[in-house]
Amino acid sequence: MTQLWQETPLIQSQYISRLLGCSAYLKLENLQPSHSFKQRGLSFFVQRSKEKYGPSVHAIVASGGNAGLAAASASNRLGVRCTVYIPKGATERTIQLIKGENAEVIVVGDSYSQAVKAAQDAVDAEEKAVMIPAYEDSVVWEGHSSMISEISQQLDRKPDAIFCSVGGGGLLAGIMTGCEKSGWSDGTLVPIVALETEGCNCFHYSMVLNGQRSSPFSQNLPSYVEIIEGSEEHVRLAHFSAFSSMASGSLGASEPPERVVKMALERPGGVKCVTVPDELSMQAAIDFSRDHKQLVELSCSTTLTPAYNASLFDKLVPADESTRGDRVVVFIVCGGFKISIKDIVDYEAMLQKSFASKGAEGWKVVIGDGETTILERRRI
Repeated sequence: MTQLWQETPLIQSQYISRLLGCSAYLKLENLQPSHSFKQRGLSFFVQRSKEKYGPSVHAIVASGGNAGLAAASASNRLGVRCTVYIPKGATERTIQLIKGENAEVIVVGDSYSQAVKAAQDAVDAEEKAVMIPAYEDSVVWEGHSSMISEISQQLDRKPDAIFCSVGGGGLLAGIMTGCEKSGWSDGTLVPIVALETEGCNCFHYSMVLNGQRSSPFSQNLPSYVEIIEGSEEHVRLAHFSAFSSMASGSLGASEPPERVVKMALERPGGVKCVTVPDELSMQAAIDFSRDHKQLVELSCSTTLTPAYNASLFDKLVPADESTRGDRVVVFIVCGGFKISIKDIVDYEAMLQKSFASKGAEGWKVVIGDGETTILERRRI
């Protein structure tokens, strides 16, 4: 089977390494043909679908943008018909990028869930049509897991932690799957740190709902969060009826897949969840653009918030003074194309305004079941 994703570089960031006092590596998934890690899993699923149904298969996907571009890119390479259902509000640039991969784009519904329903109706009405899952499928996870296989060859040792952001949970499931395949779930575990933004953190809430719920964070849920019982894996899930984060365009899943929550709960060593404010993600996006001359979405820069906040990093990857410098960590720069120079300029203006109105009032970060840490605001 021809591989439709690129083996991406794993580079050591000298700046972040110096800032954190460790060896910090960046897995540059933003360099994929469709600008995000989704190229891996979705191209793998499209390939499997073509093998199963033949060249006349019709790939249909619902997406807010990144999954649609990845599915369209893979389908174009394979000569497969592709239709992307996208909710209203998508920018003209997003639509044109997807059309540029010879895909049909249908704008429908006011939300992602409505676009999903329209896509599923189209699949049900056509014999050779296949629904391409944006994140909830083991084949997609297997494709995503290839990045861990690459990292295991690019590093000469197991990392002390892997950092990633969580939206629908497909990336996290791929990382967990990849760690298992690479033997990184046996013996000395590789901790996974999963980051989300406040107001878009359904995975974090879902994880704590299945624990002891010993903190105000897990006991006093926001009004837009409803607890539902999973019907397959019998785990509690946090269902979001609204989003208040600027990163919701890519991280805004209404609820995480049951299987991903179950995998994370049962993983030896678990998965450490972290919720950060949008401002920290904006700051990380600005810092990353200055240090590495690359633009990333807020959904991606959320992963990098510990990279630019040493006190937070030390809480997540603790070490004593004698071993601090020996730590090796990997940040998954997951990518995403919905970012521009103007966005970075706008983030700078918003942070300046925030600092002017709130002064040195800190940014609140929540770790695990409710451990709170306050990070000092930095002037832009």
